[in-house]
Amino acid sequence: MTSPIEILQEKCRTLRLAETAKELPLLLRTAESKNWTYHEFIHELLTYEMNCREKKNIDRFMKWADFPYQKTLEEYRLDEQNAIGDRQYKLLKELTWIDEMFTLILMGPPGTGKTHLSVGLGTLAIENGYQVGFVSMGELLYILKSREYTSKSRTRYKRISTSDLIIIDDVMYMTVDEKEANLFFQFIYELYDKAAFILTSNKGPNEWGKFLGDTSLTTAILDRLLHRSEVITFGEDEDSLRMKYRKTIFDEVSAQS
Repeated sequence: MTSPIEILQEKCRTLRLAETAKELPLLLRTAESKNWTYHEFIHELLTYEMNCREKKNIDRFMKWADFPYQKTLEEYRLDEQNAIGDRQYKLLKELTWIDEMFTLILMGPPGTGKTHLSVGLGTLAIENGYQVGFVSMGELLYILKSREYTSKSRTRYKRISTSDLIIIDDVMYMTVDEKEANLFFQFIYELYDKAAFILTSNKGPNEWGKFLGDTSLTTAILDRLLHRSEVITFGEDEDSLRMKYRKTIFDEVSAQS
């Protein structure tokens, strides 16, 4: 014989309250032990379902973002770089620049924390309800070239192009051909005024022309990207964080010959 609780659970599932259905027995026991009012019980029940859905959305958006690794801003060592200070850091964490569709260009040598900062900001954005897409320059060009005949690339492109924040890592790390340069321009042109960008690069925007091979095209791309932008320069004198925190198979003391 079906119990009253099981009947209620089935009604919850019918109403697509799947998480509440699973938790209902515990919620009912807690309500009885704490003498919740009807109002308190309904509040706790609906809050539980909303929190579960929010977590599922975050998990889904984190998967869609396709970050190369999981890093948060809490792990970012602000004191070990001189690119931004406390005030600038707090402004970035407010995320208002996403709504204003700003472009952040994180520029500097490899290993200085550019990608970590971009992933941390992207993670924070997802936790605050934004959709984020992370892609390297090389992968983006492959997606743009193959999306017409590869379903995986089409899906990836759709997720990136519908994001509120698009992070492109290692921009202009290598020379691109004419077709790739035009595809990149078209991508920027289509999403200009529709999304915010973070670009990481070890080359300054003034050097991008050498990699795109077309001065007028470079000017057109930069005209859009730099219209609302902040260039954050990680200095040449900063030690590589990768080297500082690298793991080694040798002891710290010098090996004896």
